[in-house]
Amino acid sequence: MRKRLHAVVLCAAAFCMMLVLAGCSGGSTYQPELKDATVTTPTIGQADTLRVGVNTEKSPLAGMGSEKIIGVDVDIAAALADELGLKLSIVDVGSDPEEALAQGKVDIVMGIDSSDTNNFWLSEEYLPTGVALFALTSSNAGVPDAASKPKVAAQVSSKSAWAVSNEFGDEALVSTTNLADAFAQLEAGKVKYVASDALIGLYAAHRAGLDTTVVALMAKPSGYCVGVAKDNTALQTTITDALKTLVDQGMVDVIEMKWLGQSLDFSNTPLTAGATSAKATGADAEAPAGEGAEGEAPAADAAPAADAAPAEPAPAAA
Repeated sequence: MRKRLHAVVLCAAAFCMMLVLAGCSGGSTYQPELKDATVTTPTIGQADTLRVGVNTEKSPLAGMGSEKIIGVDVDIAAALADELGLKLSIVDVGSDPEEALAQGKVDIVMGIDSSDTNNFWLSEEYLPTGVALFALTSSNAGVPDAASKPKVAAQVSSKSAWAVSNEFGDEALVSTTNLADAFAQLEAGKVKYVASDALIGLYAAHRAGLDTTVVALMAKPSGYCVGVAKDNTALQTTITDALKTLVDQGMVDVIEMKWLGQSLDFSNTPLTAGATSAKATGADAEAPAGEGAEGEAPAADAAPAADAAPAEPAPAAA
C-alpha cells in the first residue's frame, strides 16, 4: 500500500513538475503562475529573480543542449525559483563558484560536492553520489572483492579508475577513453562491472538504454549541495526550507527520474570491502578531485579526473 501511495504521489508530482519545466524545452509557451515572492533584495541581488550559478562542464548536472543550459541542476533550480515565487536566471560560473558568489554575480551556486573544501555555506545534500560499481541487472552480479579478480571498466585517469586499481589491483582495471565506451564493454560482456560516479553513471546508462544496477559503492557516499555566501544567513535559511519542501514533496525524485531513469537512494547500497579500509580512507590514499572532458586523458602526472558524462545532456522533456 505504501509503495502504491508513493507511486501515486510521484505521478502527481511528475505531472506538476513537467508543467513547471515545460518552458525549458522550448516546445511550449506555458509559464506557471508565480507565487508571491518570499525573498527580495538585498537577500538576493536582483528583485524577483533567483540567479543560480552552475558549471556547464558537469553534465548531467548542467551542460549545453539546444544552445541553452540544461540539466538536473537547472530543473531543480527552476523548482526552487518557483517555490520562492521568483523568476530564474541560470549563469555558467565554470569551476569557480566561490568567485561568482563573492562578486555577487549569482545568489546561489549548485552542484557543489559536500566532500570538497569551500569558503562558503553549504546546504544539506539534495543529490547523493559516490564511486559506484554498475552491473547489468540480468547478470545478478554480487559485490566483488579482490579475490574474485573482477574485470571492471572505467574511464581512463578518473577517480573511479583510481578506486578500482586501489582496491582490486591494476589487473582488474579495463581503461576506456570515455564512460560510454565503458558501458559498451559491459553490454558486450567484456567486463562484469563499470566503475563510475554514481549520478553520471546512471545518466550514461539511461541514455544508452541499458538496464543496470548499482551493486555497491566503492567509498562512503557524498552528495551535491547548494552554496550560499557565508554572510547571507537569510538566504541560507530560505534555501534550506525550500530544498526541504522540494525533497518532501517528491519533486527532486521526479527530476531524477527524468534524467536518470530512477530516483537516487543509496541508503541500502552495500559498500565494497575496501570502501571502509585504512587503504581507502587514509589521507595518503585519497584521490585528488579534478575534472576531465570526455575522451581526454589528463597528463600522466595529473590528478585523477572526475568521470565525464556524454557531452550533451538529453533535451528537457516537454
